[in-house]
Amino acid sequence: MTPTALPGRPGIVQRVARDLGPGSYVNLGVGIPVDVLPLLRHRPDIFVHSENGVLGMRTLDPDEATDDNMVNAGKMPVGAHEGAAFFHHADSFAMMRGGHLDACVLGAYQASASGDLANWSLGRPDAANTVGGAMDLVVGAKQVWVTMEHLTHQGKPRILPECTLPLTGVGVVNRVYTDKATLHIVDGTVIVAELVGDTTFDELVDITPVPLIDRPVEREQGQALHPRQVG
Repeated sequence: MTPTALPGRPGIVQRVARDLGPGSYVNLGVGIPVDVLPLLRHRPDIFVHSENGVLGMRTLDPDEATDDNMVNAGKMPVGAHEGAAFFHHADSFAMMRGGHLDACVLGAYQASASGDLANWSLGRPDAANTVGGAMDLVVGAKQVWVTMEHLTHQGKPRILPECTLPLTGVGVVNRVYTDKATLHIVDGTVIVAELVGDTTFDELVDITPVPLIDRPVEREQGQALHPRQVG
């Protein structure tokens, strides 16, 4: 497999933006996922949802004034594309739970080979954690993509046979974007769709304690997410 794409967080963000097809309705979580938003600035054909009641948000122009009432779920100032919609918080969660989003992109602490996701608590007794809307997103969105660094700061793997941290969802993750690879999880099988930078498949196997299948994505055949399409 020939490594592709940029290394580090910029590469993660770039690959997620690239894989969102026209007409997609997508929610971007806090952390790495929301960094995708600037890359969609000139993509009004992708409808970005925020659980606080916005559909069609965008980043602000460099000289555009902020509005305290116009923020995303992370309280980051945002703008709105022409035709954007604003609605009640309850309607926003009904949209999430009702299967109306094509994808949600979430940060993660851990993901398992069977698609379990842990992204809201490190299990520390002295830390107050809140799961936010993640649990609603993972059960309602048609696709769940997660973004994270492949290893912790201590060099431990984040992709595991089973998560050791409190779970957000069970068997919900479809894709994992890391600084080493893009992986697709299909029926409990972890498929290496793309290697990043100078990472080799053998190196990825050494740092990923789950069985991996080498199946590079054929971009010319199209791997972007398209509305109402799962796979």
